[in-house]
Amino acid sequence: MTIQELLAQFGDKYLQALITTYQLTFISFFLATILGVIITVMRVSPIRPLQIAADFYVQIFRNIPGAALLILLVYALPYLNIVLPYFTAVLIATTLIPSSFCSEYLMSGMNTIGAGQIEAARSLGMTFMQMIRHVVMPQAIRSSVLPMTNLLVATMLTTALASQVPLNPTDLTGIVSYINTHAVGGITAFLISAVLYCGTAVIIGQIGNQIDRKVRILR
Repeated sequence: MTIQELLAQFGDKYLQALITTYQLTFISFFLATILGVIITVMRVSPIRPLQIAADFYVQIFRNIPGAALLILLVYALPYLNIVLPYFTAVLIATTLIPSSFCSEYLMSGMNTIGAGQIEAARSLGMTFMQMIRHVVMPQAIRSSVLPMTNLLVATMLTTALASQVPLNPTDLTGIVSYINTHAVGGITAFLISAVLYCGTAVIIGQIGNQIDRKVRILR
């Protein structure tokens, strides 16, 4: 089938798949960012057990394959009488993994903060959480805009995990299987999904570059 024929027959399905992909991407990225900030604060806290737990979390979810995590959530948890909806399982998988990388990027951003600023905050009598909130985290986030932009793109690509479960409506990867089940889409079906992925990634990258230019800390 040609591109025109595919879009004429399955254009509405592609639109639904694109919306599903965007929905998963932005919800996962939002949750991953919040979780990543919490994990990062735990990693730099003066409480040793919190540091160990946070470091363990990062090491686990930074190195586990997304497909393996999704299989555990969908097929292993029912043995513990925990049955998650497919959308929830995909959302959890696409949140836990990016959150570990988010924490790593924020840690790198923290390393750009001069020791003098920390000493100044302590001399003013700031508590640990006040220092994190007013001095450390704002600068770490500003220094991590480009890595976080890449993380958003990576999160979007990770949502392709949704194609491994019977999610309805499906994502941009799952729509290819749907088309090839109902018609002969062939490589053209993959091409359309690839263009939508690439186009979205380019737009995200351009927006991220613009934000970085505005908030970048000049040293």
